[in-house]
Amino acid sequence: MEVHRIALGNTVFEGANNAYLFDGESTVLLDTGEAIDQTRDALTAGLEAHGHTFADIDAVVLTHYHADHSGLAGEIQAASDAPVYAHRADAPLIAGDADAWAAFEATQRRLFDAWGMPEDAQAELLAFLEAGADAGIYGEPVDVTPIEGGDTLEFGAFVLETHHAPGHSAGLCCFSVTDRPGELYTGDALLPEYTPNVGGADVRLEGALAAYVDTLEWLIEAAFDRAWPGHRDPIDDPAARARYILEHHEERTHRVATALDRLGPATAWRVSDALFGGLRNIHILHGPGEAHAHLEHLREQGAVVREEPADEPWTYALTAEGQDHLEALEDGTAGDRWPLETAT
Repeated sequence: MEVHRIALGNTVFEGANNAYLFDGESTVLLDTGEAIDQTRDALTAGLEAHGHTFADIDAVVLTHYHADHSGLAGEIQAASDAPVYAHRADAPLIAGDADAWAAFEATQRRLFDAWGMPEDAQAELLAFLEAGADAGIYGEPVDVTPIEGGDTLEFGAFVLETHHAPGHSAGLCCFSVTDRPGELYTGDALLPEYTPNVGGADVRLEGALAAYVDTLEWLIEAAFDRAWPGHRDPIDDPAARARYILEHHEERTHRVATALDRLGPATAWRVSDALFGGLRNIHILHGPGEAHAHLEHLREQGAVVREEPADEPWTYALTAEGQDHLEALEDGTAGDRWPLETAT
């Protein structure tokens, strides 16, 4: 079994997508890129370099539903009749299920208001999202075979093991290959340059930060030798990278608490503005979404309370317990980061 990384252009999200071609007794593609001409051409050329076309693909495996990972799956399936595998939580969105997308978009709109996102920012964000949808980045309809964490996908002698790794999306999965025990294909669970967005990237996932902390702690404990991410170059010490991202989120939680201390009761949008400043395009979603994820995590820990006035955005404020812990961090008696609890 040979494995080839196919680099794909991507001007929409994190950039520099990867698809992975497993070429042996079966021909399996992990992730596809979004359904735009630039990406389609890059994937076609990458497959042709190894003697294949869309019609030769025996199976497609997707790490999660985002268009920059799943968009071309329908075209490949139409050309090859290949099964497409994805976690059950993301499968309806990948399949283009109208009810699933309507519920998703309704949740987005509800949370935009709850976060306190101004109308002009909402309009800009929705125009950006609709432009992507109009451009067809999610591609053709797909018949998806749902999978779960712990499932094994057997393609002759080639076997992929599924590891559910939620946080960035509800159904995000990593995959390991049984005869390459030190290697892991991480999708957007672990990236070499960016810290994967939590909270905005998938609004369906409650307790997104706690779920992602679970994922990071699993990655640290598993101590793989190398990770092959959904964007950019391989990661030679995945556990160290996961530890760095965990520490990043601990530091960000500290910053969120500090912002609340300075602002007084505030919405996720105001906290986001304090953390990131002005935002454009997709970051109008990712900024307050991540602030919301951290605020909700602090609320679960008893450090923050949330008020939900009728027809008004949610406001958050530090509790006495949260204030005491923040002061202990500031005077150095509680370490230098806010420890994060897991979902389990």
